[in-house]
Amino acid sequence: MDLSAELSEFLRSRRARLKPEDVGLPDFGRHRRVPGLRREELAQLAGVSVAYYTRLEQGNGRNVSMEVLDSIARALRLNDSERAHLTHLAKPTAKKKQHRAAIARPQQVRSGLVQLLDSMETVPAFVVGRRLDILAWNRMARALLGDFATWEPRERNMARMMFLDPNTRDLYLDWDCKATETVSVLRLYAGCYPEDPALLELVGELSVRSEEFRSLWAAHTVADKGHGSKRMRHPLVGEMTLQYESLRVAGPDPDLMLVTYHAEPGTASADALRLLAQWGVDEPAVR
Repeated sequence: MDLSAELSEFLRSRRARLKPEDVGLPDFGRHRRVPGLRREELAQLAGVSVAYYTRLEQGNGRNVSMEVLDSIARALRLNDSERAHLTHLAKPTAKKKQHRAAIARPQQVRSGLVQLLDSMETVPAFVVGRRLDILAWNRMARALLGDFATWEPRERNMARMMFLDPNTRDLYLDWDCKATETVSVLRLYAGCYPEDPALLELVGELSVRSEEFRSLWAAHTVADKGHGSKRMRHPLVGEMTLQYESLRVAGPDPDLMLVTYHAEPGTASADALRLLAQWGVDEPAVR
């Protein structure tokens, strides 16, 4: 990816979402010719010159200090994920060698983690890598999300599932929210690994094959995998509201995440999940 263009578009998109009243500035209504804040307003809020901010928004992040980036992040009301993304785009050389080395190594799931997945008999759980590749799963994840063992390795990817598999649209009742979350996580990874050829290939494929992906990618939203709830409709056990947690895996690879789903005890969703656990897929977790 062209990091200069990415930096420019990201800053423009974050500036455009802010209204003057959001930051305590007067709104001149019809006299405003651009959506959101003007460059000079943002520069004033960040405590930098208009010329300096303009160069940065044009993609020239060379020699920008962390203090200036922090000031701009505060002015733009960025959250933690957006701040990290801004840093990755503006100062890409800080961890460039580590990232290149990481890209060259295939991601692997250690045997102890596979055993942990196996032991979680009533909890759908799986491990994803930096491109949202599904690297390992247990039988409950397979029962809930799909028969990963029968898929080609390149198809075991959450982004491909969301935008290219029609069954996923039926599974997630809040598909729009899940799709936005998926693209936001993928774009955060892209900011960290702009030279990853497999990641660029994935983004290119999805951009060609899915108009919805293109639209969401153009919005420049970023987010790390976190926690929350999902409304799902399973073809065997019906509707469920499941809580999910994303846990970073300890070890040398910082991009492995363990994702789990569970239901609130005593609910109809918990009953449905127990029923799904009895639906006999006997194979253990797969790597």
